[in-house]
Amino acid sequence: MAPRANWKGFLRLSLVTCPVALYPATSESEKISFNQLNRQTGHRIKYLKVDADTGEEVPNEDIVKGVKGCQLEKDQFIEVSKEELEELALESTRTTEIDEFVDKTDIDPRYLIRPYYIRRDGKVGHDAFTVIRETIREMDKVAIGRVVLTNREHIIALEPMDKGRCATPMKCAANRSISTRSRTSKSPRICSISPGTS
Repeated sequence: MAPRANWKGFLRLSLVTCPVALYPATSESEKISFNQLNRQTGHRIKYLKVDADTGEEVPNEDIVKGVKGCQLEKDQFIEVSKEELEELALESTRTTEIDEFVDKTDIDPRYLIRPYYIRRDGKVGHDAFTVIRETIREMDKVAIGRVVLTNREHIIALEPMDKGRCATPMKCAANRSISTRSRTSKSPRICSISPGTS
C-alpha cells in the first residue's frame, strides 16, 4: 500500500514555488500498544465524556470548543465555532515559506521531532522543486521555514536528501525563542539554540 501524505501544500523560496507533500519517514506500526482491562471481567475500560458539574455523559454532537479569556471568571469560557476557527486559520496553513538558512550545528538535536520526506506533489513543479533542493545543497545549510501540522504551526528544518529532501519539525525550547525577526530588518534571523545560548 502506498504511503499517504500527512500534509499537502506549497514550498516557497523567494519567487520560486512548487507543490509538495510530506510523508512520514518513520513508522510506529511495529509499536505494541496496550489496553486497560477490568481484571474481573477481562473487558476493556471505556472512558466517557461527562459534564464537569453535573457528571452526566455528553454526546459528541453537543461538545464544542471553548477558550478561557483573560478577563473571565474562574471556569467561565467563550464558545468558539468551527467556522470561527477556520477564519482564524494561520496564513501558512498551505504554504511553507523558507525564511532563512542556518548551519546544521546551530540546531540542537533535542528539539527535533520525527522526520518527514518531502516530495513534489504531482507532475508540475519539477523544475522549481529541483531549484529549491539544489540551492539548499549548494549552500551546505539547513533551510528553516514554518508549516502547519494538526492545526499548530511548527518551525521546520529542510535538508536535501538524494533526489528529494528531508523535513523535520522542531519543538521550541522552554523560555527560549528559536527564531526571531530583527526589529530593524524585514528578514528573519535564526537564534542559536545550541546548549548554553540564550
